[in-house]
Amino acid sequence: MKQPLGVILAGGLATRMGGGDKALLPLGGRPLLGHVIERLQPQVAALALNANGDAARFESTGLPVIADSIPGFAGPLAGVLAGLDWAAEQGAEAIVTVAADTPFFPCDLVPRLLLTAEGQTHPLVLAATKGDAQTKSKSRSGLIRHPTFGLWPVALRDDLRAALQGGLKKVVLWTDKHGGRECLFPSDPFDLFFNVNTPEDLTRAEELL
Repeated sequence: MKQPLGVILAGGLATRMGGGDKALLPLGGRPLLGHVIERLQPQVAALALNANGDAARFESTGLPVIADSIPGFAGPLAGVLAGLDWAAEQGAEAIVTVAADTPFFPCDLVPRLLLTAEGQTHPLVLAATKGDAQTKSKSRSGLIRHPTFGLWPVALRDDLRAALQGGLKKVVLWTDKHGGRECLFPSDPFDLFFNVNTPEDLTRAEELL
């Protein structure tokens, strides 16, 4: 498979941060988004940002900004669909998504997702870690899946569009239906998929940085 394209998901409402763009919050003297771009860009063939509203606020990144095509903030899957539609225009086979508020995700995310997808007709893999947390994204194998970090096939974009138009919100319901796999990442010395949801999380991220 050709190198996938990358899509940074920044379409959330950031309600626990008081609204606005979490991706533009400062971390270590530069926007949170800058850390995410720095980690993902070397791993993919091209990069875009999924965000809604005025795209000009992200102009300094130099990235194309793609908005959700499903109205009403339909969740991360709407961002995945927007990314798949963009990738289809580029002639790509797949995308890898990451969350804009997760500055420490693995630097080998993409190659490990690709390795896990070997043999799949349609490459569909979610990142996962071990843990004791009670979460709706926990799989039958007991792993905690991270639904915004995944490898997604362009070939299934119309199926995803139909599912979203039918009201689907839960990522893992769709990935399970299509035989999605899990790629296990270590969670030591800390959870690399730690994301910034609250002001306290931002303080923690500064400490980790």
